[in-house]
Amino acid sequence: MVGPVGDHRAQVVKVVSEIFRLDPAEIEFDAPLEELGIDSKGRIKLLSALEIYHDVRIDLDQLDRFIDIGSVAEVLEEALDGKADGSDERR
Repeated sequence: MVGPVGDHRAQVVKVVSEIFRLDPAEIEFDAPLEELGIDSKGRIKLLSALEIYHDVRIDLDQLDRFIDIGSVAEVLEEALDGKADGSDERR
């Protein structure tokens, strides 16, 4: 069973802080990724890192939803739900 989105936000903050070398205490859930220095290439890097860290597949079309930590957590939650259901997000 997948936890609440809040749990996923903490996981996303952890990945973002490790990949982009940011202080997790300074990452706000609603701050736009651009304000964290994460551009379009960075979002691709983040998507790949989430796939590796959580052994899930996330469709590249979901990158449009990578706006802030909260929205990334929602995408991650959906991918984890899909994994639990045995479905595959990437086509």
